[in-house]
Amino acid sequence: MMKHVFLTGVPGVGKTTLVKSVCEAVVSAGVSVSGFYTEEVRERGRRVGFDVVMLTGDRGRLSRLSSESAAGGREHRVGQYVVDLQSFESLALPLFRNMCEGSKKVFVIDEIGKMELFSQAFIRAVRQTLDASSCSILGTIPVPKGKPLALVEEVRSRQDVKIFMVTKENRDTIFDEIVSAVQECVK
Repeated sequence: MMKHVFLTGVPGVGKTTLVKSVCEAVVSAGVSVSGFYTEEVRERGRRVGFDVVMLTGDRGRLSRLSSESAAGGREHRVGQYVVDLQSFESLALPLFRNMCEGSKKVFVIDEIGKMELFSQAFIRAVRQTLDASSCSILGTIPVPKGKPLALVEEVRSRQDVKIFMVTKENRDTIFDEIVSAVQECVK
């Protein structure tokens, strides 16, 4: 039986936009939703990093462009970005604590990607949520590229997960199908 819905697709194809729209649709149908998504941070038209944004509107730093003067230490890097693990964990991890109380719950995790996977506590929390009986995940995962990410491959191979490949061609027409899948999960 399908319990979780994940979107995948190349960066910038519209996964987060779809997640936000699907959330609005299921909330208006009486489903309780919590969780977070990631959003680009731009300055003067240039991407300088990513923020974690709670569905409540609170936000905090996920990563920023590394500056040459950045202190050495235990830096977690993805390409040109340095991940702010402390900021990410302080925002995202508390959401996992009470997310599945009550019925008809959807928990948004956008995304399970390289930056987020530096957090072992996040990996454990996602695994527990995947196995929780009272809650469904609406999430995003990256398309396979380079070295496989263990948790992403776990999600991909689960029998209770429906994965939608979002493309420029289908992103405007796939919405209803995703909403139906999420509603089916919380029945």
